[in-house]
Amino acid sequence: MSVKFNIVERGNPSNPEAPRKFYPSIQSSGRLTLRELAEQASQMSTLTTTDIVAALESFLTIVPKELAKGNIVELGDFGSFWLRTTTEGVVSREEVRADQINTVLPRFNPGKHFKRTLDNIEFNKN
Repeated sequence: MSVKFNIVERGNPSNPEAPRKFYPSIQSSGRLTLRELAEQASQMSTLTTTDIVAALESFLTIVPKELAKGNIVELGDFGSFWLRTTTEGVVSREEVRADQINTVLPRFNPGKHFKRTLDNIEFNKN
């Protein structure tokens, strides 16, 4: 598998006077819709595209609800989803409050199979 990248110039946001540097930046080669994903999956199973769309829609409803309950959602060798926050710190334990949580973001940690696939990506300069 091959992924293309562009070259981008970026400054250091914490030090605007620092010299700008050049970095590789992955370039998307397209998109895969839910329907297209379901069509591919149906070719690999006995389920119809409609069955897979229904299963995926259920999955896409369940995962955010479980994360909102504070659960980690484990998907075997594929990986796990959990929530990460950005917060403001205070001096003492007694001062800690829920309103110090500024942002809640979903995070994904790839599992063994997913990591193996990522380890085999070849990168090509665009």
